[in-house]
Amino acid sequence: MTVAAQPALPAASLVGLFPDGAHLDEHGELVVGGCRASDLADRFGTPAVVVDEDALRRRARRYVHAMTEHWPNSQVVFASKSFPCTAVIRTLIEEGLGVDVAGGGELVTALAAGADPARLVVHGNAKTTEELAIAVRAGAGTIVVDNFDDIDRLERVVGDRRQRVLLRVIPEVSADTYEAMVTGQRGSKFGLSVLDAVRAAERLRSSSRLQLDGLHVHVGSQLLDTEPFRKAVEALAAIGELGEHAVYDLGGGLGARYTYTDRPPTIEEYVTTLTDAARTHLPPTARLIIEPGRSLVAEAAMTLYRVVTVKPGPRTLVAVDGGMADNLEPMLYGQRFEATVTSRVGGGERCDLVGRHCESGDTLIRDIPLQDPHVDDIIAVPVTGAYCSSLANNYNGARRPPIIFCRDGEAREVVRRETYDDLLRRDIPIDRPAPGVHHTTPGSGQVALGGSR
Repeated sequence: MTVAAQPALPAASLVGLFPDGAHLDEHGELVVGGCRASDLADRFGTPAVVVDEDALRRRARRYVHAMTEHWPNSQVVFASKSFPCTAVIRTLIEEGLGVDVAGGGELVTALAAGADPARLVVHGNAKTTEELAIAVRAGAGTIVVDNFDDIDRLERVVGDRRQRVLLRVIPEVSADTYEAMVTGQRGSKFGLSVLDAVRAAERLRSSSRLQLDGLHVHVGSQLLDTEPFRKAVEALAAIGELGEHAVYDLGGGLGARYTYTDRPPTIEEYVTTLTDAARTHLPPTARLIIEPGRSLVAEAAMTLYRVVTVKPGPRTLVAVDGGMADNLEPMLYGQRFEATVTSRVGGGERCDLVGRHCESGDTLIRDIPLQDPHVDDIIAVPVTGAYCSSLANNYNGARRPPIIFCRDGEAREVVRRETYDDLLRRDIPIDRPAPGVHHTTPGSGQVALGGSR
């Protein structure tokens, strides 16, 4: 999939990419969750990830309602890798969702957020013995078997328990998305081929410690068409050797609307496609699970930056105080975003919005219209709720940004900004500090910069 620069957007259209309910106030300033963007930047600093809590809850309710209406015996499970934040997970749990985790860190985060262990779905193509042991001790309701080594490890760690599992099958379904986001194609690193899945199912059925409840399938992420989802359900049903099951986890992958020209299916269209296919191909008594991630959280958040410098040239370069340390999606996937100056929304000169990191590839958005950008302007980038915080890093010593929840005009920090002390916290203290660096307290991780005492 390739993404071209989009035409300049009028203010109203661009505001429509921000969380549901965003608007401009009487001064033309962007307002999200009842809070002015510039006020949030002044109060919490930049970069900052801002989540509209009500918009997030509304997305969750739409998913739950659609599944309940079309297939009552179902469960919506949040793919927490898209936004592994305790406050986000807790909010979605309150709206009735289970949690899908793909690693030990996501597992402990979900538990810290109050997840019911029985409603956890544990994923991973290379789950370690330690991670499986944590999941089993926690009472994780379902572990997805991705390979034969999962079976070996699980049988060793479950002890006297009986662990429910699903078997992940490669459906060999193509999806039109970024290459790095395709998961259901032949040769995928995720899941088992049909022949191997049949062998694994036979082994699981003979196990005294593992209970095979059903099958799992996933075809990719950021899908803007429902046809691959239908084909995946059909592919599962076509594997007659695996038999009928009590549970079918149909994964996630519905795309988000990153740009004005994106037209992803609605939540309701996506759910209807899955459940119609299930009625045709799967047992009517089966329990269906879906795992939305990106489509649930992406559009509920934005990122705020402050302009540090504006550099004229063949194309004006507008450099902000963040970049690839807080949003790797443009660099990893070529994902296109939109942006605006928060006090002058829509239109303007075409610029390249670049980050502050020491890499030529640190470009957030190429060929983006910004209206008269100046140093200290606040730039807002919508649709950053998925995978931006997940992939945040400390490149060039960047401190990962805070996460701010907004609701009814009130803002609260749910994740604080990292400090420089945080960057040093895991270091083992050394006896002799480097020249010009003096530890203020031995072993504290705090440093004073400079040469004079």
